[in-house]
Amino acid sequence: MNRRKWITSASLGAVSVSALQPQVLQAQAGAAPLPSSGSPKTSTAKPAGPGQLLSVTDRRKGYHENLSFRGEALSAQQFRNITTRRQWEVARPRILESLRWELGLPDPNSKSDLRASVTGHFARTGYSVENIVFQSLPGFYVTGNLYLPVGSDKRAVPAVVYVCGHSPSPLGAKTSYQHHAIWFARHGMAAFVLDTIEFAEIAAAHHGTHNLELWNWLSLGYNPAGPEVWNAIRALDYLETRPEIDSKRVAITGRSGGGAVSWFTAAVDDRFQVASPVHGTWTVGPHIRNNTVRENCDCIYVWNSDLLDLTTIGALIAPRPLLIVNGLRDDCFPPSGYRPVEKQLRQVYSWYAAPEKIDTFEDNTNHEDTFAYRKAANLWVTRWLNGQQPDYTEEGIAPESDPTVLRVLNQRPSDAINEGIDRLFIPLPQTKKPSEASAWQSRREELLGILNNRLLRGLGPRDADPRLIRTPLRTWVDRYADAWNIQFQTEEHMHVTGQLYLPKVGQPVEGAVLYIKGGEDLVYGIDYDDILSILPTHAILVLRPRTVDYRMTNPELAETKMSAALLGTTLETLQLHDVLKGIDVLLQSGKERTSSGKPKLGLSVYGRRAMAMLAIYAGAIDNRIGQVIADRPPESHWDGPAIMHALRYTDLPEVAALIAPRKLAFLGRIPSAYQQTASLASLTVGAEGARPTGDRVVDAVSLGDAVRKHG
Repeated sequence: MNRRKWITSASLGAVSVSALQPQVLQAQAGAAPLPSSGSPKTSTAKPAGPGQLLSVTDRRKGYHENLSFRGEALSAQQFRNITTRRQWEVARPRILESLRWELGLPDPNSKSDLRASVTGHFARTGYSVENIVFQSLPGFYVTGNLYLPVGSDKRAVPAVVYVCGHSPSPLGAKTSYQHHAIWFARHGMAAFVLDTIEFAEIAAAHHGTHNLELWNWLSLGYNPAGPEVWNAIRALDYLETRPEIDSKRVAITGRSGGGAVSWFTAAVDDRFQVASPVHGTWTVGPHIRNNTVRENCDCIYVWNSDLLDLTTIGALIAPRPLLIVNGLRDDCFPPSGYRPVEKQLRQVYSWYAAPEKIDTFEDNTNHEDTFAYRKAANLWVTRWLNGQQPDYTEEGIAPESDPTVLRVLNQRPSDAINEGIDRLFIPLPQTKKPSEASAWQSRREELLGILNNRLLRGLGPRDADPRLIRTPLRTWVDRYADAWNIQFQTEEHMHVTGQLYLPKVGQPVEGAVLYIKGGEDLVYGIDYDDILSILPTHAILVLRPRTVDYRMTNPELAETKMSAALLGTTLETLQLHDVLKGIDVLLQSGKERTSSGKPKLGLSVYGRRAMAMLAIYAGAIDNRIGQVIADRPPESHWDGPAIMHALRYTDLPEVAALIAPRKLAFLGRIPSAYQQTASLASLTVGAEGARPTGDRVVDAVSLGDAVRKHG
């Protein structure tokens, strides 16, 4: 498995019966706070003196402290409102539905034909092996080896679905796990060893966010754990068609990535009567706090907008027999991450009066496949499937000297979709483009609900004191306006910076502009050219959201985004929170230079490239914004910044239409993708029930031009 250093992020919230209800997030000032986060650790970031700006180093430390704070809050509240079996069984269906949704699993009631075939067969002492291929979805080929014990043609035998870890081979990962399957077959059980979707005879990507910066995976809510789990479910469907298999006695086990997939699969499909995940157990809080997530592939976790920890996911297995196997020196899954799962699940099993059905095994090793771990997992499975506890030995077990006999496919099927499964696994919305105002109004209300209740759950409360610090900015800019370097707090431990400009005392304030700076916009610390024409007349906040001005390496930034996904949000959503808090600060500061009798300042929000997406989302949910100004914005979440699960519902041009009847101005030509925005905006009904006059989507030659014409 490719190891990389992780930086972390998370999403506040309580995972309990109530937390799985839609959470309405308010874009206006004074939004209701999210549930209490318990008692997270005190910040380790070095405090600045009173009135002093934090250093870049201290703000970066505070950023990571905020992420840890969010992670610990999530883990601490998993069972906050669940203390009895009755309460758990009320919550369980919703949690199960949430997990299936997070994994992106297809409808279990609409399964396609497996089109399974046996492409090869050979016999060995005490067992035989069949090479099998099936399609878990049309064109999605799954390859594996089915090990059958001698005598299975005379009586139905129990079976084990073995889900492999990350073991590279052009013949598939299955070739590295032969010894597991041989042991089961020689002890009276069938074993179906599945290739992973990555290390398979037809390969697909596993490390899309970890390595490849495929951030559309987050906007899709796609994680390779989804198809891995689906393939394991369909493998059991196949076993149910085989007369040699007693499909009422089936277990699932696997190690590393296969350990994580064992957890998820047993949780969503109770046909698996026994589970033993090996080296795949984690808890969100400790993995964030201790920077453990750096070790793991995408498939270990779920992109987690329902804020589920493995303690809650694992509870779905109860009261079926469960053995949790781990290594004391495993850097991928250390004791700080797996012991909270063990502790909580023992409590859940006690509700069912079944303490004997859960156990743990750990050994003083690293992340490796050893005799001791195989013994623990295999004997657990044998005990509960066969009612036996044989003396454990691996004597005589020998993998094939020529592993090519395990090859399933002689050639690649022409209709295989495996390499594109990341684009095809999650179905895209089939929404009809509204052509009438009433239809768009209905869709508009639906979409706003989706944004607030699902896509932007990572937004935190904004009612806390921003603790604004201003220090005078002494440069030639004071010939135009009064200027300050500023810092303010957007949430616990999280500070952002920028420059605030106010017209000189006595000068009229014609409006307010929030300018969202991105990392690629920062060449020098301060630049003025694109705001010079409005400096004397407008209150302006040039804002640098989190991570923008303490630049990270590409791996560090990628890891931060992955961590945010583990906690149900994206870095861009966290930055959007900073933008909304920045609006509060700007409008409050602008009041210093306006008389009490004047109307509220007209507010424009501006962003370039990726930051334009933040401006669009801010305009969609915050009615204080009178105009959004976008310069070369991304045209789709397929290519641009990520909002968790957005592509399951919508895309940027439709979100941008929510800004209407307020204005959306593009610098230069209106991008072709946003012609849809203009069309929908023209259907928008204003507050008085009438369509606004004039275009709602316009162009401008510059920021100043847009502010003066349309602000």
